[in-house]
Amino acid sequence: MDLVQRPEVQRLRRIRQLGVGHLVFPGAEHTRFNHALGAMALMQDALSSLAEKGTRVLREEHTAALVAALLHDVGHGPFSHSLEHTLIRDFEHEAMSRAILVHLRDELGGGPLALAL
Repeated sequence: MDLVQRPEVQRLRRIRQLGVGHLVFPGAEHTRFNHALGAMALMQDALSSLAEKGTRVLREEHTAALVAALLHDVGHGPFSHSLEHTLIRDFEHEAMSRAILVHLRDELGGGPLALAL
C-alpha cells in the first residue's frame, strides 16, 4: 500500500497547517497534508540536486529521506501549534510523530521507515 494512502497520513487532510489563521484570513486553507506533500517534493528536488552534483545516495537512503519528509509532521493534532501547550499539557507532536513512525515500521515490516527513524 502506498504510504500516502495510509490513514495516518490521510488524517492530515483535516488538520490546518495555519491553526486558526483561516478565521482571520479566509484563504488560509493550507493543510498539514499539503505541507507534507510539499516537504516530500522539496526533498525529491534536494536529492535530485545531489545526484546532479555526483553525490551518491543509496536507494534505501533516498526512500528513507522521502519517507521522513512525508511523515515529519504526522503527529500533529487539531489546531497544530496553536493549542499545543494550552489544551493538552506536556504534549509534543514530535513524540507523537515518532510513535506513529514506530507503529508504521512495525506494521509494515521496517524498510525505509526503520531508516527514517
